[in-house]
Amino acid sequence: MTDTGTDSTAATEATAPPGVRAAGGPDRDSPPPPHPHPHPGRTLALTSAATAVALMTYTAPMVTLPQTAADLNTPLSAQAWLLNGTPLGLAALLLVAGSLADDYGRRRIFVSGTLALGLTTVLGAFSSTTWLFTLARVAQGAASAALLASSLGLLVHAFPTPAGRLRATGVWGAFVSGGIAAGPLLVGAIPEWRVSYGVLGAAALVVAGLGARALSESRSPRPGRPDLAGAFTFGASLVALVAALTLGRDGWLRAPVVSLLAVAVLLGGLFAWLERRAASPMIDLSFLRAPRFLASSAGGLFMGLSVIGLFSYLPTLLQRALGLSPMDTAWLFLLWSGLSFTVALQARRLAHRLPPRRQLAVGFALHAAGALAMLGAVDAGSWGRMLPGLVLAGVGSGLLNAALPLLAVESVPAARAAMGSGAQQTFRYIGSCAGVALTIALVTSTGSPGRGTDVALWVSAGLAVAAGLLVGVLRERG
Repeated sequence: MTDTGTDSTAATEATAPPGVRAAGGPDRDSPPPPHPHPHPGRTLALTSAATAVALMTYTAPMVTLPQTAADLNTPLSAQAWLLNGTPLGLAALLLVAGSLADDYGRRRIFVSGTLALGLTTVLGAFSSTTWLFTLARVAQGAASAALLASSLGLLVHAFPTPAGRLRATGVWGAFVSGGIAAGPLLVGAIPEWRVSYGVLGAAALVVAGLGARALSESRSPRPGRPDLAGAFTFGASLVALVAALTLGRDGWLRAPVVSLLAVAVLLGGLFAWLERRAASPMIDLSFLRAPRFLASSAGGLFMGLSVIGLFSYLPTLLQRALGLSPMDTAWLFLLWSGLSFTVALQARRLAHRLPPRRQLAVGFALHAAGALAMLGAVDAGSWGRMLPGLVLAGVGSGLLNAALPLLAVESVPAARAAMGSGAQQTFRYIGSCAGVALTIALVTSTGSPGRGTDVALWVSAGLAVAAGLLVGVLRERG
């Protein structure tokens, strides 16, 4: 495959004189990247490594929440913010980052995001208050949004064939699970949570340096100016929504919660209005009529609500209710996340018999079964009773993590792959913000951790069943 670094204007730019901007193409005044042609193996290795580091920083507070909350003097009512900071940044900027990556360079956005992740993670280690830590986590989410959205765009560019793309997205999805598995083990093995953040920040900086030297640039520029109005209204709408969901656990009818929900709805409507009139919209709303895009978006949303929301708070719950140490919790958590990693690596072998949308349905069904299998374990004070449920849920999560990235890039034209990835992951982290807030509210609603956990497990299972049915309906329509 020959390539000049641009998906849609390669032929035009190949004949343009040095330093001259081709019509409709990117500026060529800057020096060319070190590797003008994509190297598939190198691209897959670096994007997978960066994705794993991003997910390790995402999961870090899950096993250190009690210690972090104690060090920062965080009250119980505000502890959801310690978990929701990163998904807030992710949800607000993933779609923006995907569009920027397609238009201005996926390598550029990837390296910038990975570098920013390293710096903001190190800053998080020095936070002295709840709000400073939360702001650092939001910044980490924004940086992660840039590298995650651009990663799949880089992979689509480096793996142009369907078979290659299937393999690459399967491996990338497995490293999502791998990062989730490794994060708790790393921070659980290091006695001081601040040191673990420093280690993760350093790892991100190393990957950024390697990416700057080894990756090739690719872009699919569109005519017109950047959709800044759409980016601002979309991000502000999501911030208002996530803030309302996080504050809502203390009462949904309180004035601040109702006001934030109203602002989110108004800004969401304004965003849709702007996108319909923009020359180069951040997202083409016509995609919402495509069953594949709807399945990808709904799958991401419900994975956040039912899977990520539950497992983001479960390690903290086990420490508080069963007295497990952070390291013990990390090893138990590894049963779920390690199986997810293994299954995601192998799921591509099932693709011919189990297409992505069917993998989603099976994955949600297995998560529901796993959640129901864990009922009563906390009330009985037995972590051993959770093992069968963790196995079932881990296999289901692996199928979801393998199917969602492939469906995301297949649901849009190849030139908009980063935007498609950003859209699916935006819905995933909107769902995770809501899921974390919902899980904490349910667990603490009954006055008994055991009964509250069972309620949260029932709700998680119900949401997963609803997701499987919805994906099935969309598949039939397709």
